[in-house]
Amino acid sequence: QVQLEESGGGLVQAGGSLRLSCAASGTIVSIITMGWYRQTPGKQRELVASITGGRNTNYADSVKGRFTISRDNAKNTVYLQMDSLKPEDTAVYYCNSRVFTAPFRNGDYWGRGTQVTVSS
Repeated sequence: QVQLEESGGGLVQAGGSLRLSCAASGTIVSIITMGWYRQTPGKQRELVASITGGRNTNYADSVKGRFTISRDNAKNTVYLQMDSLKPEDTAVYYCNSRVFTAPFRNGDYWGRGTQVTVSS
């Protein structure tokens, strides 16, 4: 019903920057929240940043001051600007969105993930 397409991952040196994008499409009445999670092998998926329709944001302590999440409501797209990247930011980054697909029906949707690798 809802598809999330991520782009922008890749390989970057420590101290560098990357910008991730995630566009939602499909049966969308409205989007409640959009966000980014990340996961490394053997660890649980963790929240990186999220943003509501009213543009209230929430960040993991480890990325505060370095990452910025933003959202284009007209395009159903969320962005994650990642600056001052560190090797410990290396992970697969997943886009997440909670979406109303009908007036009283909502659900959580995930993208396939995009690899971010930060070399030291």
